[in-house]
Amino acid sequence: DKKREALAAGSPIQPIIKDVGEIYSRLLDHRPVIQGEIRYFVKEFEEKRGLRELRVLENLKNTIFETNEHILPKCEQAMHDNLNEAFKRLQAANNMIHRLQEREQEERKLQADKLMAREEKRVAHWEEFMKEQQNRQAEVDEEHRKAVERLKEQYSEMEKELTKYVSF
Repeated sequence: DKKREALAAGSPIQPIIKDVGEIYSRLLDHRPVIQGEIRYFVKEFEEKRGLRELRVLENLKNTIFETNEHILPKCEQAMHDNLNEAFKRLQAANNMIHRLQEREQEERKLQADKLMAREEKRVAHWEEFMKEQQNRQAEVDEEHRKAVERLKEQYSEMEKELTKYVSF
C-alpha cells in the first residue's frame, strides 16, 4: 500500500485510489464487522448463558448430593437384601441338587449291584448248564458206547451163527 501511495502521491489518480481503497474496505474487508460480532456473541454468551450454566451446574450438584446421600444407600441396602435372598435360594437349590445327586448315585449303585447279582446268577446258571451238558454228553457217550458194544456183540453173534451155516 505504501508503494502505491508513493507512486500515486503526485498524480491526479490519488483521489481515485483513495476512493477505491474505501470501497474495498467497506465492501470486501469484513474483519472489523466480524470482530464486532464476535465481541457481541461472547458478551451475550457470558451474560445470558453463564447464569443458565451456573444454574444447571448447581442443579447437577444437588442431584449428585441427593444421589450420594439418599438414593445410593437405599440402592445398596436393596441390593444387599436381594443378594442375600438370592444367595439363600441358591444354597437351598444347591442342597436339593446335592441330595438328588446322592439319591441318583445310590440308585445307580443299587442298579449296578442288581446287575452284578444277575450277572453272577447268569454265570452260575451257565456253569450249571455246562456241567449238565457235560453230564448228558457223558451219558449219551456211555449209551453210545454200550450200544456200540451191544451191536458188536450182536454182529459177532450173527457172524458166529453165519459161520455155522457156512459150514453146510
